[in-house]
This record gives sequence, C-alpha cells and structure tokens, in this order.
Amino acid sequence: MSDGGASAISLDAVAHSGQLRRFIALPKRLYAADPAWIAPLDFEQRQRFSPSNHFFDHARWRAWIACRDGVPVGRISAQIDELHLRQYGDRTGYFGMLEAEDDPAVFAALFGVAHEWLRSEGMQRVRGPFNLHINEEVGLLVEGFAKPPFILMGHGRPGYGPAVEAQGYRPVKDLLAYRIRPDFAAPRVMTQLAARASGQVVVRPLRRRQLAAEAATMRDIFNDAWQHNWGFVPLAEAEWLETVATLSKLMPDDYIQIAEYDGEPVAFIVALPNVNEAARDLGGRLLPLGWAKLLWRLKVRHPRSARIPLMGVRQSYQHSRLGPTLAFMVIDAVRRALHRRGVTTVEMGWILEDNAGMRNIIETIGGQAYKRYRIYERKL
Repeated sequence: MSDGGASAISLDAVAHSGQLRRFIALPKRLYAADPAWIAPLDFEQRQRFSPSNHFFDHARWRAWIACRDGVPVGRISAQIDELHLRQYGDRTGYFGMLEAEDDPAVFAALFGVAHEWLRSEGMQRVRGPFNLHINEEVGLLVEGFAKPPFILMGHGRPGYGPAVEAQGYRPVKDLLAYRIRPDFAAPRVMTQLAARASGQVVVRPLRRRQLAAEAATMRDIFNDAWQHNWGFVPLAEAEWLETVATLSKLMPDDYIQIAEYDGEPVAFIVALPNVNEAARDLGGRLLPLGWAKLLWRLKVRHPRSARIPLMGVRQSYQHSRLGPTLAFMVIDAVRRALHRRGVTTVEMGWILEDNAGMRNIIETIGGQAYKRYRIYERKL
C-alpha cells in the first residue's frame, strides 16, 4: 500500500521478541516532543504480551507494525475475548495499542490488517481501543491532551479521533476522568448519612495476610456491582488475583478499603500511587538504576498523586439510600489514607459519561472532569 508518490507501507506481524521490542518502542519516537507523555515501563509492556498473562487464558490476539523504508510508523493490535463473547454472543472483537504517524495511509493499512484477521476469526463487529481489554486501559483520549496520564490510563494525539472515524468507526461511549483533592470538605448530608450507618457499616483496610481471600471478596463485589454496566466483562479469577498481588506491592494496606454491612462485604475501593509520577524521567527503563529510583520514590518519598481505578457497591444496595452512603464511606476512608501520605491530587476514573449516579457523587465532593476518552465501533 502506498500514499501517492510516497514510499510504500509494509506490515509486519509481531511474531518474535525483536518485533515486540519495536512495537513497544514506537511511542517513544512519536511522543518525543509531547511534554505530557510519560513512557510506560518497558517490562510492564512486555509482560502485557507475555504468554504468562492470564488474559490469554481466555483471549487470543495479533499485533502488527507498519513500516515505511524500514522505519516503524504505526502499530495496532486485535483481540478476541472469549469472556466477552460468552457474555454477549455478539461476535465482537477489539482493536487496541493504536499509535501512528499523522498519515491516513498508515491508519488505513493498520486497520485493514486488523479487520482482516478479525473477520477470519468469525467476528462481525470491532470495538476499541482496548489495551488489551475493558478492564485495563480503555478508550481513545479526545479531550485533556495537556495533562499527563495517570497510572493505567492512556495518552494520545489529537488527530487520532478523526483518523479512526475516517476508517468507518462511530463513537459509542464516552468515559470521563475526574480530578479531586483528597482534603475535600465532605457535604454535611453525606457525613450525616455516614454517621447514621456507622453502627452497622464497618469500613476497614486490606488484610494483607489474607490477600487471596481479600482479592476474592473484591472480585465478587465488582462482578456483582458492575454486571449491568455497558460493556461489562467479569473479572477472571486467576487474572484478578495476579493483578491484586502485583499492585498490592505498590501500595499501603489502607489504599484498599472494604465496607462491611452487618459483617457482609458490600463495597470496596482501590487507590493506586501514581507510578507515572514516579517514573516520569525514567523513559520506561528500569536498568541500571531505574529500579532503585522507582522504589525509593514509591516507598519512601511517596507520589503526591494517586488514582482510584476501581470502586463497587453491590447491586442490592445501589438503588437504596444506603448505596450512595456506602460509596461515600469508602471514598472518605481512602481519601483520608491518601491525605495522610501527602497526596494532593487524585484521579477518579474512568467513569461512563451516562453514569449519572456516580458522577453526582464525585461532583458533590468537588471532582471536576478533566479528560475524556472515547470508545468506537464499526461493523466488519
């Protein structure tokens, strides 16, 4: 494929470690002049595509690099998640990991090969971007390019949205990220409701010595709480346990809070120290001294920013007076933990734009939407 008189674009499937390194390295060149971009840690990116990633227990994928004159100019992945197909039976695959130069021919070549593979696997629709699935990095950044991304949130270039739509995609959902200070003054009505519930509701931090059981509790609440949300795919047991085991190494116990009502776990919240803040000057590399710098910044100095990526309240409480109270109580407990460690900025997200209940809670305590991500889809 060529662009007028320009050099031809070639496409290479990512089939070995050398190609994967080129795939991972491409954004470093594309974002070299972008002051808001933060290089993801290379080892984390390699682990994402490792056969040991439990996502691949229930999913299959392909990835490609677009090159011009031997120089990488774009990349894309395509994924098929069997958990999604079991949930919806809609023959929908995903695209993700999209990065490319500002060239329509590059986007056309990348999407062309991804669509071809998805069709060959029996898919009739494609949705994305998901890096690699809906419970990881989701959506294409369309507003908020000037601010650096927080941990496990994507960045992007302003031209990506129009370039994706030029390939026949239409927007289907917008996701919002909120910023809030952890020293917010709680509304009186919320503190009164929490005080009334305090006799029956206990909010406690993670019990690290019972990590597997705690992970199972959070997974059970999440899969119940989120089951009616758009695009919901349940958390798989092995995948979630590995995620909790990994992330728990980065955070104090009180960055996870679990609410129990009459002794039954009914809500939880997870806060993560913003690793991106600590890793900003590492260029994605942990050798030779990056490990020491990162660990010192996370464990001793502590990042001044954090992200709340997960929160859930069981369905049976969501439409009662107790539902918003439980949400407020776990938010309040984790924000106290963050404030004690000097955190001054918290990102909460992503939140579906049409999730009016959660948006109202966040905005009531002072949250302001500052980034917008968009999910697209098209028929194949």
